[in-house]
Amino acid sequence: MLIPAIDLIDGQVVRLRQGDFNRQTTFASSPLALAQDYQQQGAEWLHLVDLDGARNPAQRQLPLITEIAQTVGLRCQAGGGVRSRTDLEQLLQSGIERVVVGSVAVQQPQLVSAWLRQFGGERIVVAIDVNIAADGVAYAATNGWQAASQQPIEAVLAPLLTNGCQHVLCTDISRDGMLNGSNVALYRRLKQHYPQLQWQASGGVASVDDLRQLKQQGCDSVILGRALLDGRFTLKEALACWQNA
Repeated sequence: MLIPAIDLIDGQVVRLRQGDFNRQTTFASSPLALAQDYQQQGAEWLHLVDLDGARNPAQRQLPLITEIAQTVGLRCQAGGGVRSRTDLEQLLQSGIERVVVGSVAVQQPQLVSAWLRQFGGERIVVAIDVNIAADGVAYAATNGWQAASQQPIEAVLAPLLTNGCQHVLCTDISRDGMLNGSNVALYRRLKQHYPQLQWQASGGVASVDDLRQLKQQGCDSVILGRALLDGRFTLKEALACWQNA
């Protein structure tokens, strides 16, 4: 499945390079209009990232997220600064089908494990953003990628797997927003090690050939952001490539 992404700051569609708020590009399309366009091109799911909420949960753009989820005929997953059960419940009540949890999964695995047990693995996407070390180990980063941890992705996943984790979104930070190709080898390794999980790849996709390679290596879903906004290809073209890969 291909999932177009809309990143939100102050009600506007933006993209960041490698998660850096000082490297922001703002796009003209309104979030609602863009979501409707993606639906018309054939999208089934939409990935919403509340960057205001990521910086400060009190600034979460819940009214806008609710409008998109309830107005556009797309199933939505959304995240950005989800740190408490209240945050999670508010998003579910807004019409979001899957809530994306990131740093809290690394920092408080027992809390996220409890959420998985209570709400079910189908309602939660564990997002793990990674820095790739020279030896190839993928280490999780937290706090909007500003803080590195000493935990490899395998250590982060271990306690979550036994509590019902089903969906994992993995972003190679070095590739995010850079349009220099996806880290195909990373997703191939992860899918081989954890075939029971539904993997969402994120970061670096620049061409439909990148999509073809990811599908051929067993990746379940791909998040598409900057490549669509920059017009590298249309979602309709991407979906045709994905279906035929």
